[in-house]
Amino acid sequence: MPQSSPTEPGARMTNAAKPPRHRAARSPDETAAPFFSPDTFHADSGVLYQLRLAQVALGQLVNDEMALEGSTLPQWVPLYRIHRGDANTVADLARKCTVDAGAMTRLLDRLERKGLCRRVRCDDDRRVVRIELTPDGVALAERVPQALCRVYNAALDGFTPAEWAQLQRLLARLTANAERLAGDKARAA
Repeated sequence: MPQSSPTEPGARMTNAAKPPRHRAARSPDETAAPFFSPDTFHADSGVLYQLRLAQVALGQLVNDEMALEGSTLPQWVPLYRIHRGDANTVADLARKCTVDAGAMTRLLDRLERKGLCRRVRCDDDRRVVRIELTPDGVALAERVPQALCRVYNAALDGFTPAEWAQLQRLLARLTANAERLAGDKARAA
């Protein structure tokens, strides 16, 4: 499990937040009934919807904090990824930022128009186009951890340290379950 995610540079996952290696058994007083049923399902209570609401709101707050208007996709994510050396091509950035290559290309177009990055053809292989940050892009990318800390701390206002640790554990467990299911499906295909 990675120590931080693309949207959380500098965030640390404590040992307590790491997913368990085995599946936790339900206690005898818990039923095996599913949490969701087609008969009573409401999209607003769905896991993906709730996580997406939080992601969009937090991403917009960071965009606002960094004065990056005009995008529904957080612009600071690829800037930070390039700055850290995690990725330097459109395909790499799309994978690392979990968006499709078309959306990443459009986002890079906006960032390039703002003077934050540029595309440079590779000397060794002219088919490869690398993404480089301009000095303004570097300066902005260096502000990402501070902006994230301000936004995350504000969003976690009212949480106790124990609640934050519990949320980390629960999200890590949800992620581990989802990744295991995706891996099972890929192996079965």
